Amino acid sequence: MRESRPEHWQRFWTEANRIELDEVYGTDGRMVREIVAIGECAGQRVLEVGAGSGRDAVALACAGAEVVTVDYVRGAFDLTVQAAAAVPAKVATVCGDGLCLPFGDESFDIVFHQGLLEHFRDPASLLRENVRVLRPGGHLVVDVPQTFHYYTLAKQILIRAGRWFAGWETQFTIGQLEQMVRDERLEVVHSYGDWMVPGLWYRGLRKALLTRTGCRLPMYPAPVPVVSRLAAAWRRRFGRTRAALSFTPTVGVVARKPSIA
Repeated sequence: MRESRPEHWQRFWTEANRIELDEVYGTDGRMVREIVAIGECAGQRVLEVGAGSGRDAVALACAGAEVVTVDYVRGAFDLTVQAAAAVPAKVATVCGDGLCLPFGDESFDIVFHQGLLEHFRDPASLLRENVRVLRPGGHLVVDVPQTFHYYTLAKQILIRAGRWFAGWETQFTIGQLEQMVRDERLEVVHSYGDWMVPGLWYRGLRKALLTRTGCRLPMYPAPVPVVSRLAAAWRRRFGRTRAALSFTPTVGVVARKPSIA
């Protein structure tokens, strides 16, 4: 199966730059939500590995954090710079490899990435480097696709057909993700899942219509009362349980690096 290369991601982010990303993907901000829940952001030194669109980095900078993003393609940096300039906010962009970060040991209070770990054949090598640059008592936040979801089934079919946009990627159960961070001697503080409302099927349809026809469906369509009540009741009874983390499209872990005794 083909692997993603720097030129692939450069093309991806350059093409994404032609679309209003918020219109396509929405602004869920779950990474920001989890990081803000850790504690006061002001004055914290934060690293995002894999710059992506830069929206999370910019939001954290607006909350007072000193934010650095690292990526190995310029296309992602261009989006970050645009997002920061629109606010405005200060986000430092650094070109580098996630497996050999250009920072000294124990340089950051928080390290995070979303949609990155699954692209590595040896994910432990990425986590190990995350831990190296994390200060004692600091936090690592990792967000990945979850194994038991229709998104994963569709993705694997496309990968085998050679038509997946990222070439190759994997996925994880919440138990696997927790064990991986524990293997790097981190303490799991909190595990979470995200249901992505509206769902992935709607977002996929919306993106396809926007990119192919220019037709814009609303990102957050008006709720159907009966459906909304049933969904709310379901989330109250089941959605916040541990078992629910085997059904969400994405799962994540907030882990802490032990302080030096």
